[in-house]
Amino acid sequence: MSDTNPQEVLWDLIKDTRFCMLAHRHADGSLHSHPLTTQNRTLAEDGILYFFVGRSSEVGQRLRQDGNVNLAYANPGKDTWVSVTGTARINEDMAKKKELFNTMTKAWFPDGPDDPDMELVEVRIGEAEYWNVKENKLLQLLKMGTAAVTGHPPKKMGEHAEVRF
Repeated sequence: MSDTNPQEVLWDLIKDTRFCMLAHRHADGSLHSHPLTTQNRTLAEDGILYFFVGRSSEVGQRLRQDGNVNLAYANPGKDTWVSVTGTARINEDMAKKKELFNTMTKAWFPDGPDDPDMELVEVRIGEAEYWNVKENKLLQLLKMGTAAVTGHPPKKMGEHAEVRF
């Protein structure tokens, strides 16, 4: 992985994961999560992920009060997990809304990018951490079984890295 760009690896792990859970903080400090669809087609060097939310929704209102968020992506079928920590803000750029708008978004916002309830949320990634288990299931079970018998945790299972933006 030494000559692979960690940001590219991160994007490869999340681009096909249809939904993530966006966790934000309530005013009392408690955490709450919402499933959202990442709208990016690529991840630029600026490390910004985009989502559409309803202006009147809880998440739209809460992000105005506190933009500290966590995005959790899980793809158990591929044994990949990604945790992204970042700062969210509402982006009013109509050109960006039009660029990212798609048929699936129309189900939630029938008036298209001009829908008065549609907001574009951008999350600027501060850091991310990912786990990518590359071994097949049989080898994973063998390593875990050996660890259970020997009392020694399994040796490296896949790839784990932290990425800072």
